Amino acid sequence: MNAMWIVFAFGSALFAGVTSILAKCGIRETDSTVETAIRTIVVLAFSWLMVFAVGSQDQIGAIDRKTLLFLLLSGLATGASWLCYFKALQLGDINKVVPIDKSSTILTILLAFLFLHEAISWRKAIGVVLIAGGTFLMIEKKNVHVKQTEGNSWLLYAVGSAVFASLTSILGKVGISGVESNLGTAIRTSIVLVMAWVMVFATGKQHALRQIARQEYGFICLSGIATGASWLCYYKALQDGPASVVVPIDKLSILVTIVFSYFVFHERLTKKSAVGLLFMIAGTLIMLVA
Repeated sequence: MNAMWIVFAFGSALFAGVTSILAKCGIRETDSTVETAIRTIVVLAFSWLMVFAVGSQDQIGAIDRKTLLFLLLSGLATGASWLCYFKALQLGDINKVVPIDKSSTILTILLAFLFLHEAISWRKAIGVVLIAGGTFLMIEKKNVHVKQTEGNSWLLYAVGSAVFASLTSILGKVGISGVESNLGTAIRTSIVLVMAWVMVFATGKQHALRQIARQEYGFICLSGIATGASWLCYYKALQDGPASVVVPIDKLSILVTIVFSYFVFHERLTKKSAVGLLFMIAGTLIMLVA
């Protein structure tokens, strides 16, 4: 039973990989901020459905202020990570954006060491080095035919996504220590929803809702369901297992994403990127046994 968190962590990776592909399909023409706001509605509905399915709604009144604070902060970090990530996906290729986002593993491990006192063994240190090296090899500039104003902006958004994702993991680990994981996920998602729609109206993009194609609406909703499933698995694993191991397993979603991106978007890895991917996988597996 103690090992079930590993199963949930791999489940999170699977659904997260599918999410990236479905989300990319949903933002071909749709603004990424609007897409994030819509898909969060689906994630929220999915999250609260699970809360009532397991009967944890009665625990809302028992959540203390400290836990609520960390859930709030985690939700804000998640919202910021999402907005950055899907903007990066809209501007860049999946094979370039996802590796940078997954490099949040490195920062998460360092933060877990500093704030959660999770030890860093020599195997875990080797894993960090491999993941860092793999990420570096997989980062490539967009093709020269892309507009100069957009050529490198995806990289900034991808880095922002990784930083906020790391903060999400640490804040989420603290925030779910005193609350049932499904309930914690639902509360956090509620915060993300508010943040996403505030961004939509703050940037004046609410009018774009009427222009979304029906097919893209479908992909956005499917990506929301996949995200909800990934989150439920992820925070259940995070509640029962160490953050410094759960996060690297979750980042294996890069395999799912790259395989699907090859068949769906015909995005191919260069030899350099392929070597980088192998480094990232090796580093992750080493952390799993560390």
